[in-house]
Amino acid sequence: MGVAEPLVSLRGIGKSFANGVAALENFDLDLRDGEFLTLLGPSGCGKSTALRLIAGLATPSAGVIDWRDSAAAHNIGFVFQEATLLPWADVFANVYLPLRLAGKTREAAAPLVRETLALVGLADYETALPRQLSGGMKMRVAIARALVTRPRLLLMDEPFAALDEVTRFRLGDDLLAMKQRLDTTIVFVTHSIYESVYLSTRILALSARGGATVDAIDIDAAIARDEEFRTSSEFAQYCRRASAALRCAYGEELR
Repeated sequence: MGVAEPLVSLRGIGKSFANGVAALENFDLDLRDGEFLTLLGPSGCGKSTALRLIAGLATPSAGVIDWRDSAAAHNIGFVFQEATLLPWADVFANVYLPLRLAGKTREAAAPLVRETLALVGLADYETALPRQLSGGMKMRVAIARALVTRPRLLLMDEPFAALDEVTRFRLGDDLLAMKQRLDTTIVFVTHSIYESVYLSTRILALSARGGATVDAIDIDAAIARDEEFRTSSEFAQYCRRASAALRCAYGEELR
């Protein structure tokens, strides 16, 4: 059986900014359809820049971004590190926003908005304002807003970074359940080795400068992501490899 074509390929990507900083240099990536890919690496290694390039929020200084299906390039959800909710709008209105911008009436969008709120565990909070929500709940609203259009690809830039560990665990489990239900491809950025191993089917560890791939770690998608996996020797082995790759990314010698 041949290897399926990637959903999107990045070839020879460079991205430099006006101040002369090169976030990415000759960066290559084949994103597999249906995978959960995590980009792991030091701050400033180009992880967030890669997401923005894939999303079309920035343009590369060099190289080519090639989509297998051009429609997929316009069917992307993006979750940022901050929830960035409209503070004056209730939960329903915040999640409805992408559909409203696409020209869908509130009445027509209501079933999909409510289905998505139920998916993220917020069915009873549609009239709540952001100031009435916890940090974890705000992030659930942001995830619902990204998912309400049923994107082919979901890009997530350190969405759990500001949350406590227990909330991160819960949101991680819920995210995996949502992915399975919606069959969405996910690219996830994190600094957490443990989070990357638990959530991902593949991890790319990127170097501190230019975004070169230090290691690519495949994790069997068939492994049940549960507490048994989190406490297993297999999980620990993956974490050791990811930790070694991260040390290498920082330029430390592997021991």
